[in-house]
Amino acid sequence: MRRREFFSLLGGVAATMPIAAYAQQMRRIGVLLVTSEKDAESLVRIAMFEDGLSKLGWTVGRNIKIDYRWYGGETARARAAAAELLALSPDVMVANANPATRVLQEATREVPIVFTVVTDPVGTGFVESLARPGGNITGFTNQPVEGAKFVELLKEVAPDVKRAWVMVGNSPSSDALFLSAERAASKFMVETTKIVVGDPSVLEPVLTAMGNYPNSGLIIPGDTVTSSHRQRIINMATLHRIPSVYGFRFFAAAGGLLSYGIDISGQFFEATRYVDRILRGEKPADLPVQQPTKFALVINLQTAKALGLTIPPTVLARADEVIE
Repeated sequence: MRRREFFSLLGGVAATMPIAAYAQQMRRIGVLLVTSEKDAESLVRIAMFEDGLSKLGWTVGRNIKIDYRWYGGETARARAAAAELLALSPDVMVANANPATRVLQEATREVPIVFTVVTDPVGTGFVESLARPGGNITGFTNQPVEGAKFVELLKEVAPDVKRAWVMVGNSPSSDALFLSAERAASKFMVETTKIVVGDPSVLEPVLTAMGNYPNSGLIIPGDTVTSSHRQRIINMATLHRIPSVYGFRFFAAAGGLLSYGIDISGQFFEATRYVDRILRGEKPADLPVQQPTKFALVINLQTAKALGLTIPPTVLARADEVIE
């Protein structure tokens, strides 16, 4: 082949290749986080997510672009942020928690969605079944801890507690959790009171009332409202000397007494496996929803000391992490 003919052929091939080539080289991911932009937990989740992608061969700026938005537990903000992200034409979306998954489901049935920390995805209608999600959504669930387990832990670290206040959101899973706690209450010689928090404005008066009630203990499994306002809750619980058990590690890391639950940041790392498979051509409908298999016990000894509590050695021995 003559030199001129070779370059002419090469030019023709190049003219037909750029779109496909760049599509393989640079993909776009939208991430909608339940936390706020300034929340330290946001940075942890982002770091885990990008680390997971990196280990799978995806590098920000080289072959992927990631757009982040935060909604701070507010559904209206989640809806606006979802619209912004979808307008950027992402190849796949990552939805953090139920509200984000709901607004994205309402906004698109075409863009693949991978959720994290979602409770009851079948009951909420996000997927048809765990084994066969169907549609454009799959992901990783938050398996709520039984309410009875929280009562047990509360009594182990604070034996004087006579009333356990269970602060939950307004959802069927919250009802089930409280019923589990209520059934276990008599075994541990405590009474239970359910507090439904739909608005953060009720947090301070409710926590003040708990502080005025003798031998109170607090159980917060964790939802969008309590998680977004955890520092206020923890500060007031410490101020009123209320022993508290939480559902997620970031509560204990922020000064909460004790947490027991799934590893949320770890789910962001795990979610990259599904993002990777979708970017390489697989469909969400064919990727089974994954459930957590490990629950971590985290104890904050500084907070225990501030509350005048001594954590039993048997509990310390079971801890996955002790914050000193």
